[in-house]
Amino acid sequence: MSRRGPKHFAKLAFVLADADEPADTDMSHFRDRILAAEPGDELLALWRRKLTAWDFEQSPTWSVTAPRTPVRRAEVYDKLAFGVDLRKTFDAAVPVHTAPGPVTISREFQPWYTREQAANRSFYWASYERLLRRKGWSDAAVSGLDEAAHAVVERLADPTRDDSYGARGLVVGYVQSGKTANFTGVTAKAIDAGYRLVIVLGGTLNLLRGQTQRRLDMELIGQENILGAADPNDPDALVGIDYQDDEDWPAKFVSFGARPSVLGAFDIERLTSRDRDYMALERGISALEFEKPDRTRPLHDPANLHAARARVMVVKKNKSVLETLVNDLKKMGPILGEIPALIIDDESDQASVNTTDPKKWEDGKVTRTAINGQISKLLKLLPRAQYVGYTATPFANVFIDPGDEEDLFPRDFLISLPRPADYMGVQDFHDLDDVDDEGDAEKTHVRGIYDSTGDRLQEALDAFVLTGALKLYRAEHGVPSGPFRHHTMLVHESVRMAEHAALALRINTMWDNAAYTGPEGHTRLATLFGKDFHTHVDGSLPTPATYVDLKPYVSQARRLINQGGSPVMVINGESERDYAQPDLDFDRTPNVWKILVGGTKLSRGFTVEGLTITYYRRTTQQADTLMQMGRWFGFRPGYRDLVRLYIGREESLGRGRNAKTVDLYEAFEAICRDEELFRAELARYAPLVDGRPQVTPAQIPPLVAQHLPWVKPSARNKMFNAELVEVRSPGTPIEPAAYPQDAQMTARNTERWKSVLAAVSGTPATCLLQPDATSPLSRSFQAATTVISHAQLLSILSSLEWEDGNVLAPHLTYLSQLDGRLAKVDDWLVIAPQRTQRNRIEAAVLGLGPFSLFRRSRQSGKLSFGRISGLEHRLYAQQLINQPDSASAVGSSPVLGATRGVVLLYPVVEAAQDDEVKAVAATGTAATDRVIMAFTVIPPKAAIDTKQQLVRFRTRDSSRPDAAIVNAF
Repeated sequence: MSRRGPKHFAKLAFVLADADEPADTDMSHFRDRILAAEPGDELLALWRRKLTAWDFEQSPTWSVTAPRTPVRRAEVYDKLAFGVDLRKTFDAAVPVHTAPGPVTISREFQPWYTREQAANRSFYWASYERLLRRKGWSDAAVSGLDEAAHAVVERLADPTRDDSYGARGLVVGYVQSGKTANFTGVTAKAIDAGYRLVIVLGGTLNLLRGQTQRRLDMELIGQENILGAADPNDPDALVGIDYQDDEDWPAKFVSFGARPSVLGAFDIERLTSRDRDYMALERGISALEFEKPDRTRPLHDPANLHAARARVMVVKKNKSVLETLVNDLKKMGPILGEIPALIIDDESDQASVNTTDPKKWEDGKVTRTAINGQISKLLKLLPRAQYVGYTATPFANVFIDPGDEEDLFPRDFLISLPRPADYMGVQDFHDLDDVDDEGDAEKTHVRGIYDSTGDRLQEALDAFVLTGALKLYRAEHGVPSGPFRHHTMLVHESVRMAEHAALALRINTMWDNAAYTGPEGHTRLATLFGKDFHTHVDGSLPTPATYVDLKPYVSQARRLINQGGSPVMVINGESERDYAQPDLDFDRTPNVWKILVGGTKLSRGFTVEGLTITYYRRTTQQADTLMQMGRWFGFRPGYRDLVRLYIGREESLGRGRNAKTVDLYEAFEAICRDEELFRAELARYAPLVDGRPQVTPAQIPPLVAQHLPWVKPSARNKMFNAELVEVRSPGTPIEPAAYPQDAQMTARNTERWKSVLAAVSGTPATCLLQPDATSPLSRSFQAATTVISHAQLLSILSSLEWEDGNVLAPHLTYLSQLDGRLAKVDDWLVIAPQRTQRNRIEAAVLGLGPFSLFRRSRQSGKLSFGRISGLEHRLYAQQLINQPDSASAVGSSPVLGATRGVVLLYPVVEAAQDDEVKAVAATGTAATDRVIMAFTVIPPKAAIDTKQQLVRFRTRDSSRPDAAIVNAF
């Protein structure tokens, strides 16, 4: 049962057994053995591992079914020749993991890295996999990482190929979501496959570079490669060897049992260490001289390649450091053309992208920023180098000019990693589907700072003490204490160092006056515990019933926070020297229980361990910068219910005439929506059509621009030659969000819906939503409905006006063909939902109605509303679309059939509060210039041709600007 795929299990077991002939009872005994298996049973663990690996495998040679589906599992059972009873047994013991996998947008490539080849050369990957399992990673998590890393490596060039090629790729993760684990896996697989020089660009600061170096040393490179020839039992031999003062050495550093070269593999030579960046080769050029058993052949020939040691360096993105590396490589001579190299760029949107203005280039010659220029030189020196960027904020990389061959545009592939299990991300802090009221995520984790609330800083400090006490309580009541080793609070108000010092002094003063040992402090903590933490506690975790039970742990938490004499640490710096703060070392310090005050250093790449309370009031107009400051995203095992975000909701931005008040929570939500839409677009166009990609990386920018209004018209995407002309959405909502702000334009658009409004003015019907994944209960809402022809809907949509270009244009191209040319849609069911009776505000529109008015607000600084359709309304409409011939889901609405779509129609008033909507409806009639007719259109699932192509582009020949536009597909 190799990665070649499952085989007939009974036959295989018979071949390996001593029995003369197979017996049916053998499989019954096997089933009984699996049924009786206890947790931790080795046989069950082996089968769980194999079944999960087969479930996850992308495009295997033995299957054409989709991964992570019951269909794939059924095929596995068929190949194993399992009977019904055994299938049920394994389905119960190893459920199919159906969570989404990585999404890949890729050029066509030449397959070379097969599963068989990966299995044959897997020394470092196998070691890394074993380490992950020892760390407690589940089979699904390990298989997911395996598949994602394999997807990257198979798209790199074959390191043994005769001609040189340097692939360029980008891997998109989530903020603090485990991207390092992915590129560690990629590095392991790549060096196993034959890459012999790995350069990791590990941030712009020594602290961040050192973190990455330690992680690779601990989990990939291992004790034996770090020690070299040094005897680990000889103290004198260990002088100058890394990590002798590290609390985790050697226990948590991977060990192979002997030097890899002794075990039949190859060693790794480190060209940088934890505390030493690349300064120059200590042993001169010899450190990069690769041994070649057959000097008549190039290094990349298999006879030489697999015997050579790998070299690994983790390098800071610093001009002088990279210049030194480039100059050393230049001395190597022709062999540089023979070295299969891999460059991993962590936080690839920071410093690596060329940000010079093309308009200022002289004579059309590209001028590069310092870091971008050095990376380009590296890639030119190493023609066999593969470049893979990693980031959580990909837009800067996506907008690199793909026509610049020496730049870093991910021309070969873009891979979007799935949201990991147990990750606290945007959905845990923002109720993206709740458009009217505060949702559960906001109620649980977010504490807004308004003018009316005061600054709430004392409350945030109290929350920090309380959550520390709750962690100690849980550790004493059976919750694993490892994640509680560090307990931190982050205070981020400004980038100015002087302000950090003043803020730290203020917090220290507040701490000293907080009276945590007296009745006043305990009364305050008891009140906060009762109204906040006890209300939102995770019932599956031990939590004291009253503050009295928690009180003994408060004193212990306060002592831990006070260790070293101060509860506060200032983490900032304008130069590298400022960042050398050894007190903040999560690796070497047993317990860091501190309040961290800082700015830039706390906004990118820096992992704040044990972060539980965040106090955030810093403003910025850069979307990627704001997203990277979301340090509250991450893994919070055992205490995710304790996480709190205190965030400014009325903060000042700008000065003088340009000053305005912004809601930082709303701004984060807007950016998160853009990112989620971007990921959704990638997932939608990732499936191949006729074995070929629908979208290549060079065609991604138009998809992004459609959903990112903050990208100005003069953005660099105007240089791209791919223009999106059609988006096909069978069974998928089309929901424009950027409606005009111009009052006259709004009034004209409302008039265009008059015929539909007249048709839906009758008695409302009950719309019944069946139980689904969001709720085990049936739900219902009231709505007025009517049916209109396809021609009538198309006429209305085509006549609508938009302020920033026709956002519907690519969709209208599709909808216009549903007259039978592409597919046939006869008519549309229009649903005009009503708000609940308690929240309903009604008014006549155009003398018709009355209609239920809906409140929506635009995202900060944008034309776009956050979400138009309500969650239950959209789910109901989707059930109609998904079950076109079923009457059970539709209540009193008609059965759709295959040629009827659904339109959700909302009279929307732009407002932040219901009182503003009531003012619009005060006379019983709403003015047409105050009502935005917002809509969601869902075409039938059958509204597509047999090719199933969802997107179409056209291409301009930049060398012939006046030439006709030609279709790209």
